[in-house]
Formats: sequence, C-alpha cells, structure tokens
Amino acid sequence: MQRITEESVLRHTELRLHALFLQGLDGDAQAYRHFLQATAPHLRAFLRRRLGSWPDEVEDLVQESLLAIHNQRLSYDTGVPLTAWIYAIAKYKLIDWLRRHGRRVSLLEPLVDEHALFSSADQDAGEARRDVAKLLAMLPAKQRDAIICTKLEGWSVRETASALRMSEAAVKVSVHRGLKTLASKLKDKT
Repeated sequence: MQRITEESVLRHTELRLHALFLQGLDGDAQAYRHFLQATAPHLRAFLRRRLGSWPDEVEDLVQESLLAIHNQRLSYDTGVPLTAWIYAIAKYKLIDWLRRHGRRVSLLEPLVDEHALFSSADQDAGEARRDVAKLLAMLPAKQRDAIICTKLEGWSVRETASALRMSEAAVKVSVHRGLKTLASKLKDKT
C-alpha cells in the first residue's frame, strides 16, 4: 500500500495545475478558469505569510500575481515545474510591492523549494493534511486516488477518470466505496 505524504499531495497539485494550465493554453477557457481559481488560494496563503503586517494588501497582490501569470502565460517553459514559475512571479510581485511602499526586501524568507508556494498556510492545516493522509493510506490505491482527485483536489469525475485511466462510473464507485470504508473505520475507532 502506497503511503500518502505531503509530497504526494503536492505532486498531485502540480500535475493538476499543469494539466489545467496547458489545456487553457490550448484554448480550453473552462480549464484555464479552473487553473486560475485553483491557484488563487495558494497565492493568497503564500502572500499572507509574508505580509502579516499588511493583511489588507494580500488580495491586491493575489490579483496582480494572477494578472501577471495571465500576461506571461505564453512565456512558460513546459520543462520547468509550473509551481516554480508561479512562485517566481508571485515573489517578484511581492518584491515590487515592498519596494513601492518603502519596505525592506529582506523581509522575504528565502525559499529553496518550488513547492513552497503550495505548502500549508499554517500549522493546523499541515496537521489536518497529515491526518487525512493517514486515513487515506488505509484505502486501496484506486479508491484513495479517486478520493484525492475528486474530493481534495476538486477535479471533476471526467478529469479524474481521464487521469486515472478509469471509467467515470468506476471513479464514482471508487469514491463511494472509499468514503464508506473510511466512515466505517472511523466509527470503529470511536
């Protein structure tokens, strides 16, 4: 049984965002809209951590970052992790804001991981993710992956079926059975 880790959840996020972004570049407006909607909460958490003293500025910077991502979308190199590219744009938007407002750029903590943009906004969220990962690890891979894609990542049944190479009906059955199994295991523990 494969162990669910924060790294595997981050990898799922990277793959999903990458797929939506590329579909958007190919002209799928709905996929592109989903990409922007899925990216916004990560940007918000990233910026909120760094602008704790200026919380009112976070939403403006989220919108500026999304606009920059949109304007520079054709410059994206598909050989680079999408999250690293998004992080670089958000970081530069933050640096620009800090400079415009006479703030010290050294307020930025160095980030060495391209997944830093997509890490937890706070400690509680990280603990909750670990708890969910432990629960999901109890499931067969087929059920676990279907639940991660549809319930945690927000993919449609069709997207999940395509990604997991399953029928849509099999995805629905896997999610239903997986949730039923988890409910039963949780009930047994109480």
